[in-house]
Amino acid sequence: RYELDDPQFGKDWYGPDELVKYGLKFIDESIVEKRPFFYYMPHSSVHFPLQAPAEDIARYRGKYKVDWQKLREARHKKQIDMGLVDAKWPLTELPPDVPDWNTLSDEDKDRLDNIMAIYAGMIDHLDHSIGNLVAGLKERGVLDNTVIFLMSDNGGNAESGPRGRLEGDDPGGPKSTVWLGQCWATLANTPFWRYKHFTHEGGIATPLIVHWPNGITKDREGKLEPQPGHLVDLMPTICEITGAKYPEEFHNHKIQPEEGTSLVPALAGKPLDRKQPIYFAHEGNRAIRDGKWKLVMKYKGPWELYDMEADRTERHNLIAEKPDIVKDLTAKWNAWAKRADVDAWIGPARTDWGEEIGKGNDSKRLKPKTASP
Repeated sequence: RYELDDPQFGKDWYGPDELVKYGLKFIDESIVEKRPFFYYMPHSSVHFPLQAPAEDIARYRGKYKVDWQKLREARHKKQIDMGLVDAKWPLTELPPDVPDWNTLSDEDKDRLDNIMAIYAGMIDHLDHSIGNLVAGLKERGVLDNTVIFLMSDNGGNAESGPRGRLEGDDPGGPKSTVWLGQCWATLANTPFWRYKHFTHEGGIATPLIVHWPNGITKDREGKLEPQPGHLVDLMPTICEITGAKYPEEFHNHKIQPEEGTSLVPALAGKPLDRKQPIYFAHEGNRAIRDGKWKLVMKYKGPWELYDMEADRTERHNLIAEKPDIVKDLTAKWNAWAKRADVDAWIGPARTDWGEEIGKGNDSKRLKPKTASP
């Protein structure tokens, strides 16, 4: 991800920059051969360990010595102003393990600011690297007819607990170990709750940005599209755009039909007419989204039911009020799990930040500062 010296990449290389550099080399080869190209650019940013060039971190150092609840409230207001979330969806409460910022010691505040500055610097550099890719496509005259999908694979990561991790002589450098932790992941997931690993909205709700000048009309530029999608929708979308056909067999073996729905109608603001629900499963956590209804379960807990149009932040569990819907969605999830060979997870239950219950979790909680004598 980030090393000072490497026999292949040389000195002072950084992963996001290499992905762009080698991606543009691949695109150049495709242009020379007059062939279409498909480039998957799996940035490691912002997966742990959090690492970024020192100058990127320095720009943010000291800017996060701020009450995280006030930051959440400000972000929530901005999200409403931008039209990203509906004002009727309330901001979730701080989880029990995330303390009031004002109860922390100055030492803890400085440490947490350092973690968040590294995270912010990493996102800043990622943003510039994607900008460099776009600039490279434009220089080559292929930007307008290139479809760009920019997305994340999960919500904020709370692993390592409320304290996060900040280890190494040069935090954020190539030999350090830095994890964001639950407190800042709660900010990152505004206005939702829970995190990566879980199937509540804080774990699975991520943006998808699509850029395609030759295929998206001017009146749709910059527009928000509220219809939900899923990673499985990318295959049928790309097949429709390119005219490719999803195969039915490989080496005389039948291939399981694709699960997704093409997102091409949504690019034009039209209904997707999705034929089946969207399903989720991860280490025993599970969910199904069918129209406005979402049935969700934290592993070893009960099913919960939410109306996503009225209650996207999952505050009002309707499980007892809609038994017929619960029965229908449960049956659909079970049928999908069987059809899709979903792992029958029998692993451990986990804390709300994703770690095994009882594995020294108390040491990862933040303790309020002690009162002066």
